[in-house]
Amino acid sequence: MFYGPGDLRMEEQPRPKPGPGEVLVQVAAATTCGTDVKTFRRGHPLLFRQVPAGFGHEVSGVVAEIGAGITTVREGDAVAIANSAPCYQCFYCRRGRYSLCEDLLLLNGAYAEYILVPERIVQHNLHRLAPSTSFIAAALAEPLACALHGVEASEIQAGNTVVILGSGPLGLLLTAAAALRGARVILTGRGEERLNLGRHFGATLVLDVTQMTPLEQYEAIRQQTEEQRGADVAIEAIGTPETWQLAAQLTRPGGLVNLFGGCASGTQVQFETRPIHYSELTIKGVFHHTPTYYAQALHLITERKIDVEALISQRLPLASALDAINLLTQKKGVKYALLPPAYAHLLDAGAAPD
Repeated sequence: MFYGPGDLRMEEQPRPKPGPGEVLVQVAAATTCGTDVKTFRRGHPLLFRQVPAGFGHEVSGVVAEIGAGITTVREGDAVAIANSAPCYQCFYCRRGRYSLCEDLLLLNGAYAEYILVPERIVQHNLHRLAPSTSFIAAALAEPLACALHGVEASEIQAGNTVVILGSGPLGLLLTAAAALRGARVILTGRGEERLNLGRHFGATLVLDVTQMTPLEQYEAIRQQTEEQRGADVAIEAIGTPETWQLAAQLTRPGGLVNLFGGCASGTQVQFETRPIHYSELTIKGVFHHTPTYYAQALHLITERKIDVEALISQRLPLASALDAINLLTQKKGVKYALLPPAYAHLLDAGAAPD
């Protein structure tokens, strides 16, 4: 349960009872997320409007109980659960901009033995798993969906040079999704584990920027682009003003800048106007995912097109949730899989549904 920044508590709660249209899922696997870490540090303006509240949002499991009117799943079905569903009624939904939904329903509480899935998510974003799909991999459909949204919005074509700033979990998944489109990916980051994963996910070139200033990064990256003109697409996946600015500087005339990494609330960034205007840069932000991208992500996982489980540094029991968050705040590991007691056998074994 999340009570506020720095205050995450393990508590006993009564098992929820599903109402009409709802589904109760016994959690098999939940995975940590960079957003969880940011939320633990400073709260979150969208995810937690009221506290205390359940924590975690990347999850899969088995249907334990269904409410009245449910026909799409049965008790015992292995499922993946997206953490949101749009309303399909508001101004933005009517225009197909579902990630901007004015009444976006968000689901938290993955770090638990059971999670109650509300009716709207049951209708639009609850998916049965193929028998061969790993629970841990299925939980990772949510961040992959965000990456797919980011790559689609970046209009990446085969043969493009794409620079991705940041080798965190989303930077790595963006790398995998861009490489799948046939792009030449230049990934920057820190830490041997993450940089090696960048190569695993298809980066053509990986740059360790641990000792580099922003100017040195700019020069090193531009040298790796055709005629040093810059990237066709630059995706910022860190969330700092400095790297937002760097992404714009690295993009060639006529290119696209994707400000994918979220900065802290209240942050302001300055851009030089001349290159944006005269170089006709496209600058956009990309947030979250949609039911379409979530379904695509689950398909890619099921078909083993992207090895999402390579992101998992370690499998831990659910009781170690706070330990996992603390490890990530110390920059140790990439992602952790949290397994409730009923699925403790997955700590050492394969993670396919039984």
